Amino acid sequence: MREHERQFWGPGMRSAGSLSGWTRSMETEDESMLQLAAEAFQSKNFDLAADIYECQLAGLRDVGSRRGLMIKRADALAFGGKFAEAFDVYRQAAEIERLRPTQLENLIEYLSGNIKRQVKGEAAEEPGSPADDATGCGFRDFSCRMCLSFLFEPVTLPCGHCFCKNCLERERKEREQPVMCKECRDSSRVADVQSYRVNVVLSSLLAKCFPVLHQAGRLRREGNGLYAERKVEAALEKYNQAILIAPMDHILFRNRSQIHSSLKHHEMALRDAEMACRLMPDWSKGHVRKAQALVSLGRTEEALREYLVCLSIEPDCRLAKTEAHKLLSDLLAPVTDQVPGQISEFSSIHSLRTHIKNINTPSQSNSPSLVSSLSNSASAPPATKSSHDGEVDGREKPEVRRLDHCFLLKRKRRSSEEEGDRQPRRDDYKRSKTATENVAGSLSSEVIKVFDPTDLECSLCMRLFYEPVTTPCGHTFCLQCLERCLDHNPKCPLCKEELSEYLVKRQYCKTVLMENLISKYLSTELTERQKMHQEEMAELSNLNKNVPIFVCTMAFPTVPCPLHIFEPCYRLMIRRCMETGTNSFGMCLEDSLKGFADYGCLLEIRDVKFFSDGRSVVDTIGRRRFKVIQHSKRDGYNTADIEYLEDVKVEGVAELELQSLHDTVYDQALVWVNSLKTEQKERIEGHFGPMPGKDSVLQASPNGPSWCWWLLAVLPLEGRAQLPFLALTSLKDRLSGIRKVLLFMAHSRHR
Repeated sequence: MREHERQFWGPGMRSAGSLSGWTRSMETEDESMLQLAAEAFQSKNFDLAADIYECQLAGLRDVGSRRGLMIKRADALAFGGKFAEAFDVYRQAAEIERLRPTQLENLIEYLSGNIKRQVKGEAAEEPGSPADDATGCGFRDFSCRMCLSFLFEPVTLPCGHCFCKNCLERERKEREQPVMCKECRDSSRVADVQSYRVNVVLSSLLAKCFPVLHQAGRLRREGNGLYAERKVEAALEKYNQAILIAPMDHILFRNRSQIHSSLKHHEMALRDAEMACRLMPDWSKGHVRKAQALVSLGRTEEALREYLVCLSIEPDCRLAKTEAHKLLSDLLAPVTDQVPGQISEFSSIHSLRTHIKNINTPSQSNSPSLVSSLSNSASAPPATKSSHDGEVDGREKPEVRRLDHCFLLKRKRRSSEEEGDRQPRRDDYKRSKTATENVAGSLSSEVIKVFDPTDLECSLCMRLFYEPVTTPCGHTFCLQCLERCLDHNPKCPLCKEELSEYLVKRQYCKTVLMENLISKYLSTELTERQKMHQEEMAELSNLNKNVPIFVCTMAFPTVPCPLHIFEPCYRLMIRRCMETGTNSFGMCLEDSLKGFADYGCLLEIRDVKFFSDGRSVVDTIGRRRFKVIQHSKRDGYNTADIEYLEDVKVEGVAELELQSLHDTVYDQALVWVNSLKTEQKERIEGHFGPMPGKDSVLQASPNGPSWCWWLLAVLPLEGRAQLPFLALTSLKDRLSGIRKVLLFMAHSRHR
């Protein structure tokens, strides 16, 4: 029986194994093809990706797997320009199961990207759009680059760029990530925006130059406060007053649209949102508000289009992305109701290209079907035109009409006057551009009239701001003036707010807007101020006259000399040395009669480490010896007119004798250094480094061999005993003096 069983089951078992292997082989092949399709999609070979997905779908029976591949194929078709076919596949996938927002990521990306490309194309065809220079205030120089409107309550970030306080606070609330500067894209310096206060000087200047716009900003702020307290009618009244005095401010219309929505005045909300978009087409928040108003009116297809426009302007707008996913998912959901055939006969179907081109004009035509307009935009050649009565050419693909047929159930059909002619919109465009230019021109002339140099004077030096820097507390000073004050006290010179953290970071970025305003409106005064500054820098950078002198200890050529700087006068001195680019100052011993000794060494700054209390550790190294010709003072620290010292060179027999003496003294120095205790030697080398070797050419350096200065620095001699060596210009005399000191040290040890 067992033998019979073996004969019966053996071949069957081998067949099953072969089938299993064949199945695994097929699965591996399918995985390879899917990987190939993914790679083709990434490399933008969308036709190949779509074909592979289509082949894989042919033999696939699992519903869940089919739906996933259908979405991928639809993505590839959409990116490949076969938009109508792609939507048909999306619809088929949605009939299996409603599409989730995450499954529409690629479609949303394609649609918003397509809109962005079209807008760029239109901008190239018609340059000089109102958005180029337009802001809500009609003047670019005084606008916030977040809201594109008048800069109200300006806050200066550490990077030097200014934005409305409200814009920064809203950005912080809306985004979980740190606030990023819209100008320089820097977020590393922007900590808690609540700690940054309104720029006092700039706010006062804007209020003086633009009293009407400033008043509108105040009304807007009051309206926002009332709205937050749910006093909606009172908030609406504030916004009505603001719009009366500032009818070009898109933010006012956008916010009033929100108020109208709260009051259920949806048509009025839409009109205000359309006006906001018309005044500022490139402002994403205006399109979001318009989309929200359209949703309230049941016009979901148009709302989706506005969300896509928003994403084409601001791809990372979370709200627009979420709502676009939701609306597109709703529109692609299966429709089961019966629809009369004639419902698909609708008028005024405009392409998305036409819609984007006229996005700044409130729509008055019948709502186009979304898929029809998008498919025309994505797949029709540029030469395709809509007919005079607004309908698309009858060669539209049948599958698109069927999909339109379904989508029409998803919205309320509205009737309005047909407007197929584009000329009125072009006229509106020109009028908007002309109005903006007129406002900008009038504002420019008004600014020049009221601009006063005293409005931009530093409160410390009482001169025109030079390299203006704004502190987190909102006060502005010349960079050098602020640093000089912080040398004495790490607090704001005006409000006394603690600036220790600001001081240690040393991130003194100039206030860009203030610099631009001074350059544009006070060019003559700025030229004089720059000339004065250049003369001061030229005087400070002279390393022969009025050279800054640090009165402290002995310093020698080639020998490191680390310094701890804490006195305000020396903080100023070190900073000036670095600002002038010389990075150099003199070091002299103190003298009770003259103030400092007549000989010293020029030090070069190699590095500076600052601390929060203003102190610093300066790493310097000796460079050149000098003799003081004249003592003087400047701003609390000593200066001097100096002349540099060099060793006198010898030749012939004298040079041979000098070489012999040099070698002898060098050997004596090595004996003394090696006789030191291990702890002493390690401490010396940790501070000054190891003892230098012999120079290949004895008289190559004007200061003589570097080991001599190293030895003088480490020998246990007082400064008064070291000073004569610095003054010597004879290497022979210096070597002889060192030999005497070494002999004395050796004699003392033996005794």
